[in-house]
Amino acid sequence: MKRARCAKAGIRSRHIALPATTTTAELIDSLSGLSGDPEVHGILLQHPCGPHIDERAAFEAIAPAKDVDGVTMHSFAAMSFGLPGFVSCTPGGIMRLLEAYDVDLAGKHAVVVGRSAILGKPVGMLLLAKDATVTYCHSRTADLSAMVREADVVVAAVGRPRLIRGEDIKPGAVVIDAGYNPGNVGDVDFDAVLTRARLITPVPGGVGPMTIAVLLEQTVDAAANQLGVQQ
Repeated sequence: MKRARCAKAGIRSRHIALPATTTTAELIDSLSGLSGDPEVHGILLQHPCGPHIDERAAFEAIAPAKDVDGVTMHSFAAMSFGLPGFVSCTPGGIMRLLEAYDVDLAGKHAVVVGRSAILGKPVGMLLLAKDATVTYCHSRTADLSAMVREADVVVAAVGRPRLIRGEDIKPGAVVIDAGYNPGNVGDVDFDAVLTRARLITPVPGGVGPMTIAVLLEQTVDAAANQLGVQQ
């Protein structure tokens, strides 16, 4: 899907498939080569990688100027401090959705269910930057339902099908389902939550397309920055 969207947007893309036996060192070598290639303006490492791969080490082999997926520590630091840089694409897509539907986050209680380094944590930082009061929930949260019921905005990003039920949602809340599970099922029980939420994203067709849109936008920005093109 990403390659098709690139083609539609006029972006040349290259798919590099490495064998399953590729080691972390070999992957880092490949990414380092792409980082130093002036013909390459953006790099996306499709993840999750195999269990034998040190993903963090691989991500850090991507040059910050080409980190269009926003996965390096450099990008996370920029997000944390509100500095220019590339945001993690799915969190960035979520924020675009909230902006498009005029969801005022200032003073609102946002509950993020999930704490992954590339989704849960950064989306919380971006919500905080918009003056939301952010609570993170995770596998050790004592009473998840009680926490979610207090939320004006819920972001579900934990990878557990239909974890968030209708009775967990405060009437009028905004619900973002960023989970994806086998069978095209999200982390939210869509039909049950639909009757209570003011706004809700479907799975598929909600957060996913926005993730790709942010990826393409950041790729164009990366190319412009590297080529010295004024936008």
